[in-house]
Amino acid sequence: MPTNLKPYVYDYTLEDWQAWVKENGESGFRAGQIFDWLYVKRVSSFDAMTNLPKSLRDKLRDQFDFVTLNEVAHYRSKDGTVKFLFELTDKNAIETVIMKHSYGNSICVTTQVGCRIGCTFCASTLGGLKRNLTSGEIIAQVVKAQQLLDETEERVSSIVIMGIGEPFENYDAVMKFLKVMIHPKGLNIGQRHITVSTSGIVPNIYRFADEDTQINLAISIHAPNDELRSKLMPVNRRYPFADLLEACRYYVAKTGRRITFEYALMGNVNDRPEHAEELARVLKTFPMAHVNLIPVNFVSERDYVRTPRNDIFAFQRILEKNKVNATIRREQGSDIAAACGQLRAKHMESGAR
Repeated sequence: MPTNLKPYVYDYTLEDWQAWVKENGESGFRAGQIFDWLYVKRVSSFDAMTNLPKSLRDKLRDQFDFVTLNEVAHYRSKDGTVKFLFELTDKNAIETVIMKHSYGNSICVTTQVGCRIGCTFCASTLGGLKRNLTSGEIIAQVVKAQQLLDETEERVSSIVIMGIGEPFENYDAVMKFLKVMIHPKGLNIGQRHITVSTSGIVPNIYRFADEDTQINLAISIHAPNDELRSKLMPVNRRYPFADLLEACRYYVAKTGRRITFEYALMGNVNDRPEHAEELARVLKTFPMAHVNLIPVNFVSERDYVRTPRNDIFAFQRILEKNKVNATIRREQGSDIAAACGQLRAKHMESGAR
């Protein structure tokens, strides 16, 4: 857990603030004012909340902290990608990325310090899991990104929960984060402009299906069968491929929404034509299934190599020949180590956490 003894102001939803002002003998409308200062005006201190009585500001200061995200590093890529390395109050480090697209600014947020899933191609899992982030620590990443975009009068248009960590192993905090993000009196991000990605925590895929949201779901699949997936993703031993696919079918049936299956291509590991054919056989039974092909990022501690460009296109053609929609993820920020976990891994090498 973080080292602060008080809750963070961002840990509270509007409903939480409404309960808090009532418990503290304040007028009900003060909750909306506090929420407005946090997410519309985006202030960073209680003193800046100038339409609140000093007595209320003192109560807030006594009972809450702002999330402290100390900026250790801030890199800007030639393609416009911005990557932050933040230090938390307990000196652990996390990453947040702003990605520039033709349709707007997308923010990739982190949900855990480290990760215990153990995917063999990923930098995020190096060093294991340290702790979960609070909902406020996740929210603070978006607020920080929006504060930077405020300088050029831009705004966060979409969010991907694909940073360090497994979101569905920090499920309650992630759902609270989402509730604040989509609130019309907060940052007001459209639900269909938010995507949460999981490595396949089966029980929480069922929970997420039952949440009745319009938020997008992405599944990191990376292999077309149990044997290979277990080698690449140890989580598959806990939640076998068949169980994962059954949960995905439940999600599609319950929500009527498509799933994006993320597939990181690794040279001579999972990128051969026979892998594409097998993946197509597995996914063609899913209505509206979409595969996002991801050229694997080089991680010095790992042995995987990137699939040649022509082989990536060949893999895509096989899927589409079999009526499975597939796109190739556009690489962004490669010149600033913008892939998930790379910057933190370098930071850890220096003796930091």
